[in-house]
Amino acid sequence: MAVFIYCQASANLALPDYMAKIINEGIIGKNTETIFHYGLIMILIAIGGGLATVGVNYLSSKIGTGFARDLRNAIFTKIENFSLVEFNKFSTASLITRTTNDVQQIQMVITMIFRLVFLAPLMGVIATFKAYHLAPSMTWIMGVAVVALISAIALIFKIVTPKFTQLQKLLDKLNLVTREILSGLRVIKAFNKEKYEEEKFNKVNKDLTQLNLFVSRLMILLQPIMMLILNFMMIAIVWFGAHQIGLGNLQIGNMLAFLQYSMQAVSAFLMISIIFIAIPRASVSANRIVEVLETDIQIKDPIKPVKAPKKGGKVEFKNVTFSYPGAAEPVLHNISFVALPGQTTAFIGSTGSGKSTILNLIPRFYDVTEGQVLVDDVDVRDMKQYDLRSRIGYVSQKAMLFSGTIKENITYGNPNATEEEIFRAAATAQALEFIKELEEKFDSSVVQAGANFSGGQKQRLSIARALAKNSELYLFDDSFSALDFKTDAVLRNALRKEAKGKTIIIVTQRVGTIMDADKI
Repeated sequence: MAVFIYCQASANLALPDYMAKIINEGIIGKNTETIFHYGLIMILIAIGGGLATVGVNYLSSKIGTGFARDLRNAIFTKIENFSLVEFNKFSTASLITRTTNDVQQIQMVITMIFRLVFLAPLMGVIATFKAYHLAPSMTWIMGVAVVALISAIALIFKIVTPKFTQLQKLLDKLNLVTREILSGLRVIKAFNKEKYEEEKFNKVNKDLTQLNLFVSRLMILLQPIMMLILNFMMIAIVWFGAHQIGLGNLQIGNMLAFLQYSMQAVSAFLMISIIFIAIPRASVSANRIVEVLETDIQIKDPIKPVKAPKKGGKVEFKNVTFSYPGAAEPVLHNISFVALPGQTTAFIGSTGSGKSTILNLIPRFYDVTEGQVLVDDVDVRDMKQYDLRSRIGYVSQKAMLFSGTIKENITYGNPNATEEEIFRAAATAQALEFIKELEEKFDSSVVQAGANFSGGQKQRLSIARALAKNSELYLFDDSFSALDFKTDAVLRNALRKEAKGKTIIIVTQRVGTIMDADKI
């Protein structure tokens, strides 16, 4: 990179000297051989400079994109390790913006820095020195131009910088509104709220557009200001240069070379100024990314993890109390129970009574405030999260499918599942009924979030996914709510046979779902 930058700067700085020689010695001296000689040298230098520029651009882009890739990976890995406590601190839309747009802002600045931050000072200093060497009496013109340019940029910089933080926050808000509208499209249509949501989106979109326009207009001002300053500088150089030529103190070629060096020096200072404008916006993005990366994860693996027995599935709560962060009162207070292998333990209660919270404590989505949660007589906090969750087949309250195929969704927790295991899991979950009607059967596509399946079908596929994992412990978080009573009864009967000897814990609001449970 340094070699390419040096070659690029050297080529740019050498050309005005040779141009001056062509004019002074070749054109004015009417020496054709000199014109061709120096002209050929200029062509070779221009080609070399062009190749060096390509090298600088390639390497800077490679460094910028590589850094952005590693940064995205770091953010994604961090988010994946978030517990629900940390995840709830950030909106999904904000995390998406930080992983994409914020990283892109940093990538642009890094690429710009490697292209310009070394080249611009080198060009600026040497071009100024060469210009002074050619015509010391006119160097003040270049100094005035640089001061005027920096003053204009500093003024714009002062106005624009605070707006960058607002831009990123408005982008978060736009992503949030868009995501909510797309996720809740059916509800919006059902309540005829399209106009309301459109107005809400338009308001956020308008705010973002207006702020973007304000920033863009100020940034666009740089170009005419720069051209105005450069043009005045050129006029002043030609004016005073012509006077010096008339006095015999300056040659025409030297004046033109001085003009080019002045342009290079001022352009170099302009590039440095642009970097200083880009850095504040990138620093806003960097702070938002650092906020994610430096978020302390509360649920961590123990330093010396304990391995639970390979076979089992026993779950025990000992005087468990749990409060959500910031909550005034605990959701669970002094809860104790034992769920044994071969039995179905069920919890029924009203909304907000803490049923789902009980299930969330078993795989350590949250940690207890007081008491203990034991799996096979080992505190879950003493086990590695991977080992703990490998023993659990979990079906969430909201059925979640991933884009791909039915087969890929069923084998999500057990990629090595055989065709027989996949078929048996689907049969137990009562999913074969609709899978067989599909043209491609298990290879049928699943769109994002399983939007091409009904609520009941998604629940059955989610249950099949848990069963295909062949775990020791199954957790069903109100996972039968979208099923009709007949399918519910048939599924539970099949589940009892398939999961014989396994621990089953069910949370529900329907009495019929748990009427055959061993413990309620």
